[in-house]
Order: sequence, then structure tokens, then C-alpha cells
Amino acid sequence: MNKLNPRQSEAVKYIDGPCLVLAGAGSGKTSVITRKIAYLVQECNMPARHIAAVTFTNKAAREMKERVGKLIKGKASHGLTVSTFHNLGLNIIRRELSHLGYKSGFTIFDAEDARALLKELMLKDGDLDTSIVESVQHQISNWKSGLIEPVQALEQAASAGEQSWARVYERYNKALQAYNAVDFDDLIRLPSLLFTHNDEVLQRWRQRIRYLLVDEYQDTNSSQYQIVKQLIGDKGSLTVVGDDDQSIYAWRGARPENLSLLKQDFPSLHVIKLEQNYRSTARILKVANELIANNPHDFDKTLWSDLGMGEPLRLIRCPSEDAEAERVATEILTQRMRRQCKYRDFAVLYRGNHQARLIELKLQQHQIPYNISGGYQLFRAR
Repeated sequence: MNKLNPRQSEAVKYIDGPCLVLAGAGSGKTSVITRKIAYLVQECNMPARHIAAVTFTNKAAREMKERVGKLIKGKASHGLTVSTFHNLGLNIIRRELSHLGYKSGFTIFDAEDARALLKELMLKDGDLDTSIVESVQHQISNWKSGLIEPVQALEQAASAGEQSWARVYERYNKALQAYNAVDFDDLIRLPSLLFTHNDEVLQRWRQRIRYLLVDEYQDTNSSQYQIVKQLIGDKGSLTVVGDDDQSIYAWRGARPENLSLLKQDFPSLHVIKLEQNYRSTARILKVANELIANNPHDFDKTLWSDLGMGEPLRLIRCPSEDAEAERVATEILTQRMRRQCKYRDFAVLYRGNHQARLIELKLQQHQIPYNISGGYQLFRAR
């Protein structure tokens, strides 16, 4: 705890009601979550088996688990849940199979399996072009994430085409059930529906999860927010960490406005802002604050740093993509000589993979070794 700044410490120790930790980039939010878990176990005597922390990727969950493991030793951490939303939903489904009408050994359809089933249903029906199967799949995913059932989708349909899609949605759900299978979206949808229609099951899970922590809350969709509300109820034993300025997944159903809904659904919500940044210099943060200030906000914050002003930023205009890639390569060579540093000290960020080919070509021409991260390397680096 002595390594935390005052705002982080406040976020860790606040357990009197629902808490929103508005965490700017590089402000140490993971430290807050992991230390709060340790605080609940070690200082508040809450058994770890009654605590759940959820995030969005398996990598983030593994990292969180490892960091908690260093803070809570031995049997004290037994039963702690640190997982993704979908793994939490999967565990609920496994324990409540009989209430959901599924048998043991059920299958989880991946995107490809789901697409094949949809195509089969569309071919069998004959009134939809199978070339739009991906669009239909995307729409069904949005309906499930928004907790819109087939009956509602059919009622809301504004055209004959939308009605056809809604009917495919209904047949798709029935086919999944017949196959004793669920898709990825069902891992959240089914537990939420179960909690809505079976209060006995809901109360059992509320007893099991007595404190819930949610990371990257700005990336939650409607079904994920609903399951959070259902598990918490009126207890208010909730800490969510998020930042609406870091929300980039609206295209796949994320609703950054869920941060604002917290104020409505939990009137006693306590907001704590983490504004000290540990990654960047003051100059970078000043520019970032100026840009972010143009976004609509329900919660304002101003990031700051004690790492000094840092070097001036340069904005370089180039007449073409080719000239831009050339400038990137020559800038690396210039700065490497000027600073006496190594190639591994440089990183090139680009917005889309389509830009990588030209940059790679220029790096090759100037004999600059490189590795591509998260994409395909079109040329073999020297």
C-alpha cells in the first residue's frame, strides 16, 4: 500500500458502496485492482472465494492473477475468480445446465462453426442470399449482445429483409439448442436470461460473488453490464475501473455510455480519478489533454506527470505515402547516430496494416532490421 499514490490508495480502501475508478492511461489501474483484492482478503477478512475480478482478455486475466498471487500467499487466495466475462459466463452455464435446458458436454461454437450453421439454415430456407451470411451473423451477435431476443427482433423489424433476418435468428437459436451447443455471445446472454427468470439461481450467485471488480469497464456491452447489475443487486459491492477516452470498441458492441449509466443505476456511486500518469512526460500529456478535451465527457479529468517536460514534439508533413515511409526510415538512421542507440530502441506505429508494406520496403532499402508485431511480415528482414 505504501507504493500507491493518495488517489490509488483511496480507490483501494473504499468499500462503503459502488465505486467508479476513472483511470487515465498509464495511471496504474491494474495495481489498484490487484491491491484491492488483497485489501479485501487481508484487511477486510473477506474469503477470496467470494471475490470475482473480470476483464476482457485472457492475457489481462493471467497478468492480474499473477500479480494477485504475489500479494496473497497460500490458501488465502483459494477460490478467487479472476477471469474474462466470457469465462465467468461459461462457469455459470456449466453449474446451471439443468436450468438452461442443456446437457453435460455441451459444445461452444466458434465464429466459423456459427457461420456454417447460419449458411445451412439460410440455404434450407431459400429466401436469403448466403453471400450475406457474415452480415446476418454480425447482426445476430449485436442482437444477443443487446439482449434482444428473436421475438423482439421480429417486432422491431422495419422491413421484410429485417424480418427474414429475425426469423433466421430464431431458427439459429433453436438449432444451437438442438445441437446442445452455444455460441460465444451466449456465454453472457444465457446467464443473464437465467438470472432474469430464476430468482433462486440469482440469489445463489449473489451469495457466491459478494464483491465484484470490473476492469476496462468502458468496453462492456449491454449484456455484460446487465450481468454486473444482476450480480450486485442492491449491495453496492462493486468497483469498476474504466476511462471513456479509451473506448475504441463501439464497432463490436461496446457501450462507453455504461459509465454514465452507473450514476443512474447506483445513485451512491463514488467516483475516484486516477490522473497521475507514470508512462509519459508532461509535454505528451499536455497535448493529449488538449485533444481529448474536444470529446464529449460525463467525467472530466486531466492527466499529469512528474517525469519532467520531455522533448518537444514534432509534426512532420509529407507530400505522399512514399515520402512519409522514406522519412520514417531516414529519421531512424539519423536519431540512431545522434543518440548512439540501437535499432531495438525504435518503434513505428501505423493506423492500418495496409501501411506496413511501404514502410517495410523503405526499411529494407536502408538495411534497417525490424520485426512486425501483430501482422504479417511481407519481406524477410536482414
